Amino acid sequence: MTEQAVDPDGAELSAHPAPKDRFLGRVRELKELRADIERAGLDTLSGRKAPRARVLLIAGRPGSGRTSLAEELVRRVAGRYPGGVLRTRLSEPDGTPVPVERAARALLEALDLPAPAGAAEDDLAAALRGALAGRRAVLLLDDAAGADQVDALLPEAPDCLVVAVSRGPLTGIADVRPCTLGGLDTKSAVDLLTGYAGAVRVTVDPRAAESLVEACQGHPAALVLAGGWLAARPKATVSDLAKRLHAATEEGAEGAEATPLSRVFRLVHDQLPGPAARLLRLLSLAPAGLADPHTASALAGCSVDAARATLDDLTALGLLRALDSPLPQYEVPGRLHPLLRALAEAQERPAELQLARARMLERTVRLLQSCRAITETDSPQAREKLNGMPPALRFPNPRAAADWLRIRRPALLASVRLAVADGELDTLARRLMSQLVRALAAHVGTQAAAADLYGVHSLVLDVAERRGLPREKAAALLNLGDLDAQTGRTREALARYRAALDAGREANDPYATGRAMESVGGAHQELGDHDRAADWFGRALAERLARGEVPEAARLYGRIATAHTYAGRYGEALRNWRAALAGYRRSGDIAASARALSEIARVQEYAGRPEESLRTCQEAVEWARRAEDTRLQAAVQLRLADTLDRLGDPAAARLHRAAAERMLAEERPEDDARPEHDANACEIRTASSED
Repeated sequence: MTEQAVDPDGAELSAHPAPKDRFLGRVRELKELRADIERAGLDTLSGRKAPRARVLLIAGRPGSGRTSLAEELVRRVAGRYPGGVLRTRLSEPDGTPVPVERAARALLEALDLPAPAGAAEDDLAAALRGALAGRRAVLLLDDAAGADQVDALLPEAPDCLVVAVSRGPLTGIADVRPCTLGGLDTKSAVDLLTGYAGAVRVTVDPRAAESLVEACQGHPAALVLAGGWLAARPKATVSDLAKRLHAATEEGAEGAEATPLSRVFRLVHDQLPGPAARLLRLLSLAPAGLADPHTASALAGCSVDAARATLDDLTALGLLRALDSPLPQYEVPGRLHPLLRALAEAQERPAELQLARARMLERTVRLLQSCRAITETDSPQAREKLNGMPPALRFPNPRAAADWLRIRRPALLASVRLAVADGELDTLARRLMSQLVRALAAHVGTQAAAADLYGVHSLVLDVAERRGLPREKAAALLNLGDLDAQTGRTREALARYRAALDAGREANDPYATGRAMESVGGAHQELGDHDRAADWFGRALAERLARGEVPEAARLYGRIATAHTYAGRYGEALRNWRAALAGYRRSGDIAASARALSEIARVQEYAGRPEESLRTCQEAVEWARRAEDTRLQAAVQLRLADTLDRLGDPAAARLHRAAAERMLAEERPEDDARPEHDANACEIRTASSED
């Protein structure tokens, strides 16, 4: 594949950029749609107030210009809706309906109202209706697959307007206003061709232009491809293309199901250079119909630069759409996706398609590895791994990696769905999910990325349950339970943890079993059942002690002590904190030892032993100093100040508080800006995961 591809007819594919999009025709349709907004509905005619938003339907085949008409209508009426315009797409490029939960979440995000991770579809739809109550806004619901999707998202606000785009009628939605599209009028269609082919060729042979419009039946998408074909061939006449299309129509080579779009597309595809045609076919595998040069490079097995050049060539021909993005990104139009998929299945061997898919997912894994590694340059191992990657896969700095992750987020999440679509959790799919979780945690933080992480772990759970994989099921349940717990759904988290415990036992996985026991204890503690919390922490402790895991056992002693403290059993709490302290000292963890001493001092104070608490606090200060942990030193100094206040020595207390304030003031402000990262809460465990 070269930088400038030339086809057999001598067309320079990279020589002619596509003209800027401009709206043409549809004057009658626009007038009728605007009149429908004002027309009284059935409720108004019967004397009742309309309970929901007015719904306008623009129906037509993909490529008929239905979305362009909807956008133009919204542009013209937007000034009357100060609540703004909200857009979402209700079908994937391959026609798969988008779940209502995902669409509602996208609309809430557009309103700057993020919804809790794992929230049910009904809850999200209700939250959306609540956000739009009393608001005068426009919802553009593009490519609706059915009435159920639209109905679930309808605002209960009569001042809102919903513009739905669909292939056919939305039966079941009351008082919907349909507008069914056919082809463009001849003048508008000729104007569209002129924008691509130039005025001269159309002016010198206006009848040929009209004949070409007739062959395309005024179908906008077919006319765009025809115009792109002419733009790439400045020496070709309009009549040349019109004759080819009429001949193809008369031959009926594609069967009774052929459409003007499919005929023009087949002609354009067949005259592409071989490498460009193959890359175009393989783009039917691009997740969510979104491609960038890396995606195209991996699919076709060519260089990134060559892929970028070919993507630009295909965009100039109207076969792709370049997205308005800081990074080069392209979209496969939904109208072309079924045609590309049919050609790929007909002209590529199944093994080749599978290999191209694997190359694409492997490239995504490596980019995610690089995206995460750029945040860990203080680690020699991470630096070594990053330096070992090809230059094309490296990011220049963490900001560039974060921007790539944000921009490619829809495609990355679609990649995960694609990787598990066949019901397998093979090594590549596992690595992809693991690296996506780690990259999101590193750049976004587990709290901010909770909704995306919930979706990834839910996919793992679905596949694990279908395939009977208890180990993977336990890991997914633990991760989902953690996310439930973070969003306040503690009882749901408890149910997840208990199910994870059963799956861990079935898999004979001691890590999952111990982790589930501890998590069950944590959920009980959050619910205020401290006796059960201490009991479950004790079970997890027994597992750790049996395996000789001293640091983890020390941490669990601390959790047991905390449960006893909440229950008012200070003697048991002190006994367990001292056991934790012994474990930390044995493992050489100075900072943890200081924290344990600080907690012992707290319990001693609760137990009414302030003199002992003071001595323990002073010991904790010394250990914190040895740990060289400024924040820990400040926290212990503040605790010591509180104890001194209770013992009647305010002057000494003020000194320790002043010391703590100085320590905190010296802390670097960037420490507070780092995203929260809890690897334990969002790690996908694999048998052989790669960093």
